[in-house]
Amino acid sequence: MLKHESKSIGDILSEYFEENTFLRTKIAEHRAVAAWRELLGSGVSKYTKNVYLKRNTLYVQLSSSVLRAELQMNKESLIEKLNEAAGMPIVYDIILR
Repeated sequence: MLKHESKSIGDILSEYFEENTFLRTKIAEHRAVAAWRELLGSGVSKYTKNVYLKRNTLYVQLSSSVLRAELQMNKESLIEKLNEAAGMPIVYDIILR
């Protein structure tokens, strides 16, 4: 019996995700949405009603206008942090409602 080059499961999965860009993008989108609550903590989470990503824009519904104004001023920094958490540039804009 010939022994072929064996690979670990992690290597096989990495190769699969590199080839399948649709799946990799969907996973990055999920990470970006989940990172909103992780990055901003429980204080902001209390005022966050809904978070979703559509066409590379993160939509966030907030119940506090003061918090909305504060986050609006830090939008560029938030986009960078969310993309870093997602592992790829997936968020290009944030709409705070």
